[in-house]
Amino acid sequence: MSDEYKIANTTKAERIALIKQWIPDEDGIEDAGMDLWDVYADYINGTREIEEINAAMSGNFYTEEDMRK
Repeated sequence: MSDEYKIANTTKAERIALIKQWIPDEDGIEDAGMDLWDVYADYINGTREIEEINAAMSGNFYTEEDMRK
């Protein structure tokens, strides 16, 4: 991600606007149990960069069907 979006280079309002851009009107994310506001709260509040949050999320994700196997 560009330095333009680093916490030091943005205001809280700009960080909120960025996350808002990532949420489509009908996102389907709610069905997956993922709330981008919760996921990126630390970025919005200026405590962790986007890259740190994304790195922490890497891992294995399973669907309900996967869990039944």
